[in-house]
Amino acid sequence: MDWQRLGPRLRRFLAHRFADLLLIALLVLILFPIFWMFVSSFKTNQEILESRAILPSRWQLRNYVDLWKQVNFGLYFRNSLIVCGTTMIVVTLLATFSGYALARFRFPGADAFGMAVLATQLIPGILFLLPLYQIFVFIKNKLGVPLIGTNLGAIILYIAFFLPLSLWILRSFFASIPRELEEAALIDGCTPFGAFWRVALPLAAPGIVATAIYVFLTAWDELLFAWVLNVKTIPVGIRLYVGQYVNRFDLMMAASVVVTLPVLITFFLMQRQMISGLTAGAVKE
Repeated sequence: MDWQRLGPRLRRFLAHRFADLLLIALLVLILFPIFWMFVSSFKTNQEILESRAILPSRWQLRNYVDLWKQVNFGLYFRNSLIVCGTTMIVVTLLATFSGYALARFRFPGADAFGMAVLATQLIPGILFLLPLYQIFVFIKNKLGVPLIGTNLGAIILYIAFFLPLSLWILRSFFASIPRELEEAALIDGCTPFGAFWRVALPLAAPGIVATAIYVFLTAWDELLFAWVLNVKTIPVGIRLYVGQYVNRFDLMMAASVVVTLPVLITFFLMQRQMISGLTAGAVKE
């Protein structure tokens, strides 16, 4: 078929249908592992290992009961909520105020500080593993503050990890908000903090929500540092279903479905803020 001989409308139609097929293939590639995880959570361990069928021969909910008994999964689930929730709140608050300050105020070293914050993301996180472990041991021995095997240690660690990138993201959001809006608020009698609170903060809400979700999900899925520091979070708990002598893939799939629910709930509750515009129609040209 000669592509050049086709009419422009037909070429456009074929291009759109080809893009649709690519999108469908991409969705299948992304969603099939989630579908496999869901249906496998209703299979027995033997059926997962031996059967080639996608759907279980008999749907049963025993895995969702046994996962709480095989491992004290409730403890890991509660710890993850505490660690990830606290980290998300603290990082979002610090990044919001710091990002606004970097975007709006000029002070000596502001550019250097911003670049230094961004440069921290160029260092692989694995390089911090041994030094952080030694620092935590030193603090325990010298100050008597236990950070290894505690939620406090994980919270401090995750705040230090996620704050630099969160600060940079929110700095970009605040920098994209026209200054004219805040100047108009100042003329109307607002204080600088009032202009920030009533004008800049609502307009930056999509960025703040996106940053909070990024922090929560990244902390929710983190395994390496939690495993080494002996913090009882969900990734560590799921890892315990696969051991040297027993591999309970059925319980692992059920646990994966359970821990996915808070992520889905968080997304559906905040999707409107994520997709809303920042300053659409706020300033007339």
